[in-house]
Order: sequence, then C-alpha cells, then structure tokens
Amino acid sequence: MEYVNFGSAGIKVSKIALGMGFRGQADEAMAQRVVEYAIEQGINLIDCANIYGPMDDRANIGRSEMILGRALKGKREDVVITTKVCGQIGSGPNDSGLSRAHIMREVQRSLKRLDTDYIDVYLVHGPDVFTPQEETIRALDDLVRSGIVRYIGCCNHAAWQVCRALWLAEKLHCVPYMCVQHPYSLVNRGLETEMFGLVREQGLGVMAYSPLGVGLLTGTYTPDNIAPIDSLWGTRRKDIYANTMTGAVGELVKLLHTEAAHLTKTPAQLALAWVLSRPEVSVAITGADTIEHIKDNLGGIGWAVPTNVLAELNQASSALRLILD
Repeated sequence: MEYVNFGSAGIKVSKIALGMGFRGQADEAMAQRVVEYAIEQGINLIDCANIYGPMDDRANIGRSEMILGRALKGKREDVVITTKVCGQIGSGPNDSGLSRAHIMREVQRSLKRLDTDYIDVYLVHGPDVFTPQEETIRALDDLVRSGIVRYIGCCNHAAWQVCRALWLAEKLHCVPYMCVQHPYSLVNRGLETEMFGLVREQGLGVMAYSPLGVGLLTGTYTPDNIAPIDSLWGTRRKDIYANTMTGAVGELVKLLHTEAAHLTKTPAQLALAWVLSRPEVSVAITGADTIEHIKDNLGGIGWAVPTNVLAELNQASSALRLILD
C-alpha cells in the first residue's frame, strides 16, 4: 500500500480509501467483512457519512456508521475515519444543514453509532445557504478544540465557498478546512477549472469520490451492450443508461477498455491510476461493495500510467463533466 500526507497535514493516509456507500450491498455482515478486508490490505482511510446506509435506502440512514463501528473493534487507532454532517436525516426543521444545533447533535449521534470517542476528519457534506458560514466555522472549531474531531473539511463546495471559509477561519482564529471532497474521474473533470488551483495554493488535500464514474469505468459496461440486469445501471439507472453511454462518453469507455488491455490492467485499474496521477489528488475513494471489487481497485496503485496513454485519455475526456452521484 502507498501512503501520502493528507494535503499539507501531517497525517498519512492510503492513496485508496474505502467509501461506505454500499450501493450494491444489502448484507450488513458482508459489508462489515468488506471493511475488515480493506483494512487488512492496508487501506487505512474509510469514508463514511451520517446519512449513508446499504443500498442507498433512506430507511437505513446511519447504518453504515454502525457497520464501520463494528468493523473497527480492536483496530480504531490504526484507521483514519471520516464522517459527514449536513444531509437530511429526518423530517424536522432542524434535521439538516450546518447550524451549530444540528452539528452538535449529529456529531454525538455519529460518535455513538461509530462506537468511538473521536472522529479523525469531520466533513460538512455540502453548503448550507440558510446558515451563516461563521456559525458553522465556529462550531467545527469548537469540536476540534474539544478533541472530539481532529481535522475538518468540506464536500461539494464551489471554489469560492471554500476560499471564503478559509478566509473566515483565519479572521475568526478558527481551525481551517484541511481537505475537500468532490467527484473526479475521466467522465467528470470539473475540479480542474478552479478547485485544483485553489488546493495547490492553500495546501488542501483532495478526496476524489466516484473515481470510476459511478461504475461506468469499472469494465462492467460498454456502449455496445446493455447494462447487466443486476447492476446499478441495469436497475435504478437503466432509464438513462443508453443516453449516458452515447457520444464522447461511449468513445472514452471504448478507449479505456482498449488501453487497459494493452497494459494488462483492468479498466477500473487504469481509471483509478489516471485519477491518482494528478498531484492535487491525495486519495481516491472507491465504492467497493465486495472483496473482489477491492482486489481489483488495489491494482490501480503501484504503477504509473504511460505518458502516451495519459495523453490519449486526457484528450478523449477533456470536455466531459457528467454530473453523476
């Protein structure tokens, strides 16, 4: 396993993280085994959220934190965990957002589900236009100073929002964000427009989620074939699959398959290696649902994509910015 500094912070994390979304894994015992296997293979960064649950089922909100808590028994000090706050966790008026009240309540709930007394990286899951950023920054600072949280970061923010948050933290003498988390892949290169320049300047780490384009780049799908009936794109996303795989996306997927075969790699391994070739990216978060997925994904590290292949993939994907989540 390869380990890197998380942005400019001293903490070291594996270049591949395991995401706890489990879109295709309904068996909680197997989900726990996937986490345990990832840790056994040296993956020391596990990404979670208070709203995550197996199969993306709203009825399962919080279950992923509970699964992670069970998997960490006897291993807590060896693993860096993230969890998040902001998303809708109930029907009440204060059941979402980044108010002090919501943050303080949800961090305690997350700690209980995770069965731990601290969170390594606490992330705001998205911007909250109804709460002043000052209130959010001060609440997060209190959590860090109390020892409940060690680092903070943000997800899915525009570059200007991150910049303002960093400015506010400095102005208020509060702890600043250490990292950002965003989708980044061959089919979504939007971070390159503004965010990469900001993170280089400010020394922020980047957690790239959906590095395989929500599964499109795993090798399971090709534009000339229908999606497997038991897959994500063959079930919940089947209505948009054909349109998604047309044009530039379809051509890119074909190229990925061809170049991966030439390199004796899988499409997933080449797609992950491409993401990790960017110096701005600290880690790629893989949404592995099975041990086999993890084994495949681990082949995305430990080697460099040849310059000519990088150039071809860059050219084929240069204009792509699919909004996939």
